[in-house]
Amino acid sequence: MKYVFFCVGILILTLGISLTIHSDLGTSPFDALLVGLSVQVGLSVGSWEIIIALLLLCCNSLIRRRRPEVLGLLTALVTGIGIDTWLFLFHSWTVPELWLHKLVYMVIGLILIGIGTATYLLTHFAPIPLDRLTLIVQELMRTNLFVARTIIYLIFLGLALILKGPIGMGTILTVCLGGFILNIFMPLTKRILERFIHQSSSWSDS
Repeated sequence: MKYVFFCVGILILTLGISLTIHSDLGTSPFDALLVGLSVQVGLSVGSWEIIIALLLLCCNSLIRRRRPEVLGLLTALVTGIGIDTWLFLFHSWTVPELWLHKLVYMVIGLILIGIGTATYLLTHFAPIPLDRLTLIVQELMRTNLFVARTIIYLIFLGLALILKGPIGMGTILTVCLGGFILNIFMPLTKRILERFIHQSSSWSDS
């Protein structure tokens, strides 16, 4: 059951990321970095997700002074494939022209990213190195997810600006609200998953 929730979480997360990219309002600083690398250097957005994940995997290992969490790279691989798949499917869609439609794409994308991230993190199955870094910063600074996520977003924002990634109003919304949304959905999603697992256990016992 844990792996089902993991896959569902990644599916929702990558859909949210793709919607923010397609909104043309600017993406999260991390995704803006990926898009910037894709445009400036080449390769797909999903491919850069995997490459950056490998670098962060090593970074996390050094900070924690532990062996690299290799399974996190598997999660990044699935995420990268998911992003490229959604973007391929969205390729036939026209980019929204009305500002209101762009905003709807962005808001829905942010909510889905929060739900998807919370869902797969709660399975405790090797988070993406970026999300592991968020948890490490949270632990080291003894703060909440909102503050930890915002600090990391600001770092990647600087890198995305250098590589001319899609920075815009959506990026500002992500920096200001990304951690807040995740902080909201973590306990909410946890209650829903626990209730679902409890009901599944009751049905299997009966």
